[in-house]
Amino acid sequence: MRVLLVEDEQSLAKYVAVGLRKHGFAVDIAFDGRIAMDKCEVTPYDVVVLDRDLPRVLMLTELIARVRALSRCSAPARPPVLRTGDLVLDPARRTVERAGRLLHLTPKEFGVLEQLLGAAGDVRSAETLLDKVWDEHAGPFTNAVRITVGTLRRKLGDPPLIETVTGAGYRIRS
Repeated sequence: MRVLLVEDEQSLAKYVAVGLRKHGFAVDIAFDGRIAMDKCEVTPYDVVVLDRDLPRVLMLTELIARVRALSRCSAPARPPVLRTGDLVLDPARRTVERAGRLLHLTPKEFGVLEQLLGAAGDVRSAETLLDKVWDEHAGPFTNAVRITVGTLRRKLGDPPLIETVTGAGYRIRS
């Protein structure tokens, strides 16, 4: 999920962004309203967090719960648990199982798999995955998506579930 954090106190913004990233969010930071508006014109954010007039101490767990709740309101309806064959991804619990075996995925691997499963067999381009799972610091020519898909394929095991569609992107085989 892509989040824009708008906070003029740079140290606080960086601290909150680190906490959100640890919970699997792709976070961009804007230190003033003009920069935030410019970023919103270029990037379709799922949630924008405007940190104005909040107390100086903010419980990060409360913020994460609110960001997740807001994203559910803005996102199209989807099943609470995503499944295909023997693969089960539970976004709320942030768990993935294949054939009853719990898989340990990095936040990026989890995000890519969640995007692919949510696409219900449709192709997702590397650009779309980069936009939804990584933040603004990922360059457009990075091979991070390709590398992440490769490690994800190894962790998912056989039979292979992620198919490369040449020139278009990736999809989950049904």
